[in-house]
Amino acid sequence: MNSAASPDYFIGVAQQALWVLALCASPILIPTLVAGIILGMVQAATSINEATLSFVPKLILIGFCLILFGSAMLGLLGDFTRDMFARIPDVVR
Repeated sequence: MNSAASPDYFIGVAQQALWVLALCASPILIPTLVAGIILGMVQAATSINEATLSFVPKLILIGFCLILFGSAMLGLLGDFTRDMFARIPDVVR
């Protein structure tokens, strides 16, 4: 059995994929989570139960985060994808 086709190899690839996923998702999820907590506290303090009050600011924040971090996230995904395609011949042998 080829060392590139061993179970440890595929576990390493899966770990790398999960790491890339975490790095790509965190620039959007973390600020949105913080904004949701702050907006939820404001809504609880003021007893305002309007759904758009929490949805619109989070949507704007997601757009802003995509503008800021989108190119870095796309570059990271592109590098990972190129690396995966470059590894195909090693796994097939």
